[in-house]
Order: sequence, then C-alpha cells, then structure tokens
Amino acid sequence: MFNSWRRAVSIAQIFIGEILFDGSVAIDATVGTGEDTLFLASSVGPSGQIFAFDIQEQAIAAAEQKIKQRHLDKRVKFYLASHEALVSLVKVKVNAVMFNLGYLPGGDHSIITKAESTLAALCQSMELLLPGGRISIVLYTGHEGSLEECTAVEKYVSKLDNKLYNVIKLNFYNRKNPSPFLILIEKEGPRSEKQAAEIDSGYSQPADY
Repeated sequence: MFNSWRRAVSIAQIFIGEILFDGSVAIDATVGTGEDTLFLASSVGPSGQIFAFDIQEQAIAAAEQKIKQRHLDKRVKFYLASHEALVSLVKVKVNAVMFNLGYLPGGDHSIITKAESTLAALCQSMELLLPGGRISIVLYTGHEGSLEECTAVEKYVSKLDNKLYNVIKLNFYNRKNPSPFLILIEKEGPRSEKQAAEIDSGYSQPADY
C-alpha cells in the first residue's frame, strides 16, 4: 500500500476508487495520458459511464487506444473539448470527478491548464456531484502559470461550506524538487442504497488495469 502513496495520481485513485461501484458515473476532466480515464473505466463496471475531456487530439487519441485495448470503450465517451464545457455536455449527476492539472507529459509544455478554465470546471463539477461523491485534484508547481492556478484553486476550495464539503490537502514534504500536491473533496450526504451495498461488498476495488 505504501508504494501507492509515492505518486500523487495513485493517491487520487485510491480516494476516488473507494466510492465507485457498478453503475457509477464519473468524469475525467483532464484526460492527459489517459491513466485516470482507464482507472475510472475499470472501476465503474459494465453499466457505468465515463465522460472524458481534453483539448488536445494527441491526448484523446492515445487514451482511446488504451481504452479499446482493454475492451472498455463502451463505457467511455470522449470529448475533444475544454472541461469548461462540463455542464453543457454532461446531463447527469456524477459520483466522481478527477482533475490532473498542468501539461501533457511528452506533449507541448506551453499548452497548460489555466486558473480561469479550471475554476469554471471545478464549479460545474460541484453542481454535478451526487451526495457522497468525491473530487480529486492533482496540482503541479514549477511551470509557468502553475502558481496562479494553484493559488486560485486553493482559494476556491478553502471557502467551500464545511457543512456540505470535506476538503483535504496533501503535500509531499520531504521532496526537494517542485512536487505535485493533492486536494481531495467529498460532498456530504447519504449515498444510495445500491452504492452503499456495492462499496461494502468490495466492488470498488478495480481489477489491475
């Protein structure tokens, strides 16, 4: 288990995976390399649905290939669009939303997520999130524009009503280089009976993808 905590993305997946079940609906707001998309598709079961967003064709194409190789393509709807378009394209409530901000590894580092669009997507995610639902945000420092985005996100989540949301920030304190940190959000409220039963049965632990 401890090795899973060496990577911010792995911690986010542990947090999100705990509440997913067969039939869950989730959003990957930043497809990137497709790692979170694949994780979500592997976690929601045959009747689940994933909505995946990215503005780069390169990212969408690579993620689609990963999903098809594992025969999970019926579970995922890809959008070549900014995550600012969440509420205009996703017309159902969701159990989880994952953000992995910054730039596409191996891609054009000048194409980055930005404070304005990220905040818009985060606000929309709050609207779509079901009671008991969770949002994970992996944020990166050290690249141009990162300070503005990180500051804006932290300011926004710090003002969320603590009667409605639980918010946690996790840092890697013993790393010298600029390292990512996480913000984890859970919406208060009862989960559905089906969701509670699936979680209790252990379904939320996905197969190795």
